[in-house]
Amino acid sequence: MSTRTLAPAVRRRPRRRSPAVTALLHAICILIGLAIIVPIIYGALGGFKDNGQLANTPFGLPHPWVPSNYTDILASSSFWRQLGNSLLIAIATTVLVVGVSAMAAFVFARFAFRGREFFFTLFAMGLMFPFAVAILPLFILLRTTGLLGNPLGVILPQAAFGLPITIIVLRGFFREIPHEIEEAATVDGCTPFGFFWKILLPMARPALATVSVLAIVASWNNFLLPLVVFNEPSWWTLPLGVQQFQGQYASDTARILAYVVLAMIPALALYSVAERQLIGGLTAGATKG
Repeated sequence: MSTRTLAPAVRRRPRRRSPAVTALLHAICILIGLAIIVPIIYGALGGFKDNGQLANTPFGLPHPWVPSNYTDILASSSFWRQLGNSLLIAIATTVLVVGVSAMAAFVFARFAFRGREFFFTLFAMGLMFPFAVAILPLFILLRTTGLLGNPLGVILPQAAFGLPITIIVLRGFFREIPHEIEEAATVDGCTPFGFFWKILLPMARPALATVSVLAIVASWNNFLLPLVVFNEPSWWTLPLGVQQFQGQYASDTARILAYVVLAMIPALALYSVAERQLIGGLTAGATKG
C-alpha cells in the first residue's frame, strides 16, 4: 500500500495595513470630503442670507433667514427655461453617444476584421484632442451647415467628443462577456443584433449607467460650446444662465449663490438616483481591468 505525502496548500494572507497608514488614508478621505462638502454647504446657507450677513458672518447660520433669494429664482421663467434646455441637450446627447458607442463597441469587441485595432486606436486618439482647440473650426463648420442657434449644434459635437471614452469603456465590458453565451444564443437562433439587444446590453447595464452619467455630467457642465452656438437667450443652458445672472446681479452675492445651488440640484439628484449603478460599473471595470 503506497502512501502519498500531500503538501499543505500555502495560502497567501492579505497584507494588513499598519494603523498609521490606515489613519492617514482616513484623514485624506476626510479632507477630500470636506473640500467637496464645505463649499456646497457654504453656498446653500449663503443663499439664505443677505449681503450684509455674508460680509459679517460668512460661516454662520443665517439670521434672519432670507428665503426670497431662492423663491424669486424659482418664480423666474428664465431659470426653468434654461433648466429645460440643459435637460433636453443633456438627454439627447447621452442617448446619441451611448447608442452609437454601444454599437461601435460591440463590433470592436465581438467581431474580428482587418484593421480593427487600427480603427479602435483612431477612436482612442480622440482622447488626446482638446475640445478648446477645435472650437474655431467647429464654429466654421456649424456656421456652414446652418446649425448656429440650433440645439443640434451643441448635441452633435458633444456626442462626437464623447464617443472615444464611451467606446473604450463599453468595449472593455463587452469583451468580458463569455463567448459561450453568444454561442448558445446563436444555436437558439439568435441573430448578432438580437444577442446585442437582448443579452449583451442587459448584462452591461452597470457600464451603460456609468457612461450615461459621465455623458450627462459633461453635457450639463459644458459652457464654451453653448456660448459659441447660442446667440438667443431662449436657448441658453444653465451654465450660460449662471454667467448672465452673475453679470446682472454682480453686487448681490447671496442671490448668485442661491442660483448656483439651484443649478446644481438636478445633477445631484441624477447622481443620487444612478449612484448604485455608477459605483457598480466602476467597481466591475476596475475588477476586470
